[in-house]
Amino acid sequence: MPSAVRRVALYARVSTSDQRADLQLHELRRLAEQRGWKVVGEYVDEGYSGTKDRRPALDRLMADAQRGRFDIVACWRFDRFARSVRHLVVALDDFRERGIDFISMNEGIDTSTAAGRMVFSVIGAMAAYEADAIRERTRAGIAAARRRGKHIGRPERRFDLDEAVQLREDGLSICDIAARMKVARSIVHRALSVLSRKSLGEAANDRGKRGLSDRVTSRPANERLRDIASLRRRTISSP
Repeated sequence: MPSAVRRVALYARVSTSDQRADLQLHELRRLAEQRGWKVVGEYVDEGYSGTKDRRPALDRLMADAQRGRFDIVACWRFDRFARSVRHLVVALDDFRERGIDFISMNEGIDTSTAAGRMVFSVIGAMAAYEADAIRERTRAGIAAARRRGKHIGRPERRFDLDEAVQLREDGLSICDIAARMKVARSIVHRALSVLSRKSLGEAANDRGKRGLSDRVTSRPANERLRDIASLRRRTISSP
């Protein structure tokens, strides 16, 4: 009984719109003809850099792989397909789980053969080594910067709580205060809410705990804010 004809998807990419993918496609079509494969789709990204995370034709190819529309993915060179070794390994792992073979003509990678699977294993080990090396260099760089006293992360901004309280007493809304102080609305709201609760608790303690909580809570907002304004000056760092 003759074996079923295998279906192949051809992928090609050129970095600029004035380049053509014809050479890549010609070589890939000839390969498919030599192997007796049926070309079921040609996925071509024109004018897209290999560093792009999202490419229309590549995204469509990966979606069709999930739908089981082909058995093989063939490209002219693996840097036409993947943006990095890590990206290649992740894509090939996905193909392997779906029973799809990957072929890169120039590098001689063919995961349908034992030799090709061995090459893929070596590539995977290299990708893991590369990721570990990057992490180690990053950690070493951060540690060295901290030893020099350099701040790591987002620049710190100072939030003046007294100013926020005064602006609130002047009748400004949370949005207006945030815009005036150039901070997020959530920062203003959180800071005023925390101090409002604190001032209410202090007022309740001053007047006695029994039966006074409701009257304190019902005080007008402006009076509560005046209590807040009487607290000592505090600053809160915002991210």
